[in-house]
Amino acid sequence: MTAKTILYAAAASTLIAGVLHLAIVPMFFTQMSADITIFFIVSGLAQIFWVIPVIKRWSNPWYYVGIGGTVILIIMYLIAVPGSGYPVNQLDIAIELFQVAFIILCSIIIVKDRTASRLHKRSI
Repeated sequence: MTAKTILYAAAASTLIAGVLHLAIVPMFFTQMSADITIFFIVSGLAQIFWVIPVIKRWSNPWYYVGIGGTVILIIMYLIAVPGSGYPVNQLDIAIELFQVAFIILCSIIIVKDRTASRLHKRSI
């Protein structure tokens, strides 16, 4: 995989997860409290925003924050849904898979950046 392919795949994975988080709101609006609705809107918009730092290659701290935030979303999901006995549906699985893909792809980007940086320093 080329570096650009990995960047675009990471951006696409967080974009899709964000859109799916936003899609939950109208699907279950009558069943959710205002707090939960706001949570899904904010987390969805944050994930969609995260496309920008990934594509623009801002810097590694942006990747770390994105990974950390995504890990927190996964942990919250595991506690709130399967951990509480609620049924897991296909949308849940899709969101979690895209979030895991984002974490893996961003981790690959960070490792490749470190490796390239070390090789560059050795050549100087």
